[in-house]
Amino acid sequence: MPPSVIRPLRFMGRLLAAAAAVVGLVVLFLALIVATDGAGSGSAAWFAAVGVAVVAAMWRGRRRAWRGRLVPFLPVLVAAALTLSVCVPTVPTTRRYPAALSFVTTEHMRLSTGSRVAVYHYPPTGSSPRQRVPLVYLNGGPVRGISVLDHRFLQRLAGQGYDVYAYEQAGGGRSDLLPMGQYSITRSVHDLGAFVDKLGKGRADVLGFSSGAVVLTRALADPAIAGHLRRAVIAEPGPMDGPTARLAGQKGRPSARGIAPAMTGPRSTRVPRYAIAFGLMRLGLLSPDNGLVGQAEGDNAFTAADLGSDTASAYCARDAQRIPVEDTAENFSFSAAASLRIQQTIKDSASIAPQLRRSRTPAMLMIAECSSQVRQWATNILAGNPAVQRTQYMPGVGHHMWNGLGDNDQRAADVIAAFLQDKPAPLPDYPTRADIPAFLRNDK
Repeated sequence: MPPSVIRPLRFMGRLLAAAAAVVGLVVLFLALIVATDGAGSGSAAWFAAVGVAVVAAMWRGRRRAWRGRLVPFLPVLVAAALTLSVCVPTVPTTRRYPAALSFVTTEHMRLSTGSRVAVYHYPPTGSSPRQRVPLVYLNGGPVRGISVLDHRFLQRLAGQGYDVYAYEQAGGGRSDLLPMGQYSITRSVHDLGAFVDKLGKGRADVLGFSSGAVVLTRALADPAIAGHLRRAVIAEPGPMDGPTARLAGQKGRPSARGIAPAMTGPRSTRVPRYAIAFGLMRLGLLSPDNGLVGQAEGDNAFTAADLGSDTASAYCARDAQRIPVEDTAENFSFSAAASLRIQQTIKDSASIAPQLRRSRTPAMLMIAECSSQVRQWATNILAGNPAVQRTQYMPGVGHHMWNGLGDNDQRAADVIAAFLQDKPAPLPDYPTRADIPAFLRNDK
């Protein structure tokens, strides 16, 4: 083979070997990140990986001339630079809370549980009769700020005579962070009881949405807390306990996931540090309380665009091209680590079915036509809670039922108001308990 061919082949071989060395060192670094749970912002894994690489490079170059001994260090330098970017924060590591909203005052309330939560109050307005019982809203998340879209819906409810209170659950939005080990579904339930008690207005009606509906469902299974609740609206719930969380089943009509335009805006998951941290946490390879990215830094880094197709999944496929902007960049807040921690405590929890069967608080279930939630998450509540008095199957909407599109907000408000005031339902009571098998079988 002529030298003109041999030389390029040798060069390609060396290049491939160097690339393989870089990839191998990056893989070693990631393995050490997992093994050390990201200790020291990843520095423990970085020093260990670089140390191993340096020793290997010295061994490879031990019989070469001094210039040749430097060649094995080139992949080490490249890998060291790449992995070092995972160890360097690009956002503040102390919590930077969202700026105040212009249309509602943010107050803070210290609960008897120790949580300090951000509270928003919308007094009754408009010409509708004033409702004497306060209405408390629990947003989804689990640990997420209340979106501007949700605030608008709360204003609509206040315009129908309701005295509306909402609070961001501990760690979400403008509420104070908790130590990671204190986040749990039990803590969230106790916070709800403590909040209603702190209001000092007697019993309250509660509207729980998504993960907020899970908190509400579990509160109904706790007699000490359920005694503070007059009526409960369970809207698009997640899994209520461990056995329910392990269920696999069909979802609602097709959502906009995968067909809606990609969300625009900055993404922390395009930064190696946060892409690796959030990815490994989601895979369960890093604990929520890991040493790579602290809770405050993770909250500061996470953006609305990082939610990706999760937002689109909350809308019907027919709305894929007109999904509204749910929040502003200044107000958006989501704690991935704390949310994963709470979700894990739900998965690890025992069945609450025996306690829920004893519930006596009147409840209503709201189910969206294009729900992205597993249907059994809702039907298990319907089947297991004898106090669910009606179910409202909401046509033409996805998981986020009040979304500013068309008359969706007003329809949702009418359904909620009819139940809270014990008036005839605007929609058929469907599915009933007897309808559940057919409802699931027919992919409703």
